[in-house]
Order: sequence, then C-alpha cells, then structure tokens
Amino acid sequence: MTGADTAPARPAPRGPGHRLRGLPGSVAVALVVLGVVAVWAALPGFLAPGALDQDLGAAALPAGSPGHLLGTDKLGRDILALTIAGARSTVVGPVVVAAGSMLVGMAAGISAAWFGSWWDALVSRGVEVLLSLPVTLLAIVVAGVVGGSYWVSVAVLTVLFAPSDVRMIRAAALAQMGAPYIESARVLRLPTPRILALHIAPNVAPIAWANLFVNIAFALVSLSGLSYLGFGVSAQAADWGRQLADARTFLSLNPAAALAPGTAIIVVAAAFNIAGDWWTSSSAKGGQ
Repeated sequence: MTGADTAPARPAPRGPGHRLRGLPGSVAVALVVLGVVAVWAALPGFLAPGALDQDLGAAALPAGSPGHLLGTDKLGRDILALTIAGARSTVVGPVVVAAGSMLVGMAAGISAAWFGSWWDALVSRGVEVLLSLPVTLLAIVVAGVVGGSYWVSVAVLTVLFAPSDVRMIRAAALAQMGAPYIESARVLRLPTPRILALHIAPNVAPIAWANLFVNIAFALVSLSGLSYLGFGVSAQAADWGRQLADARTFLSLNPAAALAPGTAIIVVAAAFNIAGDWWTSSSAKGGQ
C-alpha cells in the first residue's frame, strides 16, 4: 500500500452553492425581497406602465376595487403600480448615499491613518463635529436653503453619513500600520498610492462592506422621511415617502394608500439589515 493510498481524503471545498444551501430562513426571505425590489427599480416602466396616469373619476377608491387591488390615491393613480414605480427613487438614492459614504470613508480614513500628523488631526476633528450634528434636521435645513431637489438630498446625506465610515475605517487602518506587509512595502520603497490602494484598502474593505448595508437601510428611511416632508422628489413623482405624505388626506377612504409604501419601507430596510448581517458573518467565517 502506497503513501498516496493511506493519505486522508481532503474535504471538498465549500463554494457559494454550499453557502446558499445553508441559508437561514430569514436571510432567504430578505434576499428574495431585495431581488424583487431590484427588479421593480430596474423595470418600473415595464412592470407598472402608466403608474403616474391620473384619473380623477376614480380618485381615492378603496382596496379591492375592480382593476385596483390596493385602490387608488386622490388623483386616481393605482396604489400598487405607484408603489412598484416608486421603488427606483426610494432605493437608488440610499444605495448612492451608502456607496459614496463608503468611498469617502475609505479615502479619508486610510489616508488619515497613513499620513497622521496634522491631516489625521484635521480629519478626526471634522468627523467629531459632523457626528455631533442631527442628520435629518441638518439635511432639512440644507435642502431648504439650497433647494429641495432629490439629488441635493442625496448629496447632503452622503456627507452626513461619511463620518461614521471615516472613523471606522481609520481605526481599522491604524491596526494595519504595524503589520509585516506594511513594513515590507516600506522597505521596498513602494509608492504610497500603491500601498494604500493595493495593500491596506483590501484589508479594511470587509469593515466598509459591512457598514454599507447598514447605511443603505438608514439612508432609505432618511430619504423617505425627507420626501414625506416635501424635500427631495417632486410633488407628483412616484416615491414611497411621498406616497405616505399624500395618503394623509384620504386615509379614511383608502388606508392601503399609506400601508403599502409604509410597509415597503420597513420591510426593505429590514431586509438590507438582515442581508448585511449575513454577509458580514459569512465573510468572517470564510476568512478563517
């Protein structure tokens, strides 16, 4: 008998398929919800054609009316079609906010940890000031002064969400400063941009990705709140926050007009949080 015959068999590598087969029920539901909302956001014109078409003769119909499963709003627009069409503005903005916040956090956090000195002090004091400010209140003030357009609200929230990413990534980058690969890169006199982008950034990226999902959920609620208050999307646009605001005037006639977008906001925000927790835990196990 040879050594090859007696060698223990290696366990088969666990790929993405194994990870998906072991999904908890809550995570599977969250991923299905996010998949459905992604399709809604990508194809509103195909899934809900004429969502913004008005029919004052069919205004404020209750849920279950013929041809209108969830009824209509005060302008006669179908609530279900409006909710599907509103997924784009409600979800795309928060994704942009979270992604922009992550990029700012990576750039400012890593550079502050690397260069230290006055730049680190400046970044740290700026983060402390921004973290002390009430996010939604400041967003309302800035949007009201500059002009309450949708993308102005997105830009303001990106700036206000970035400090938490900067602080978190800076701390993670500082923990890497004494690592052997950093010392080797310095001995080899590698260019600073290369060290930051190709060596430090990949090692702190998991933390940034974990916070991305949390920021999307919080940004979704914040942007919906701004739309509810009249900042962000235009008055007649399809948006879940705007739907909630419009539904106040005919809530007794069709409660589904508020329940549909309100439930969508809660469920999608929760789905992002659940998916983010699963991604973080599975990434940590995969790195062991």
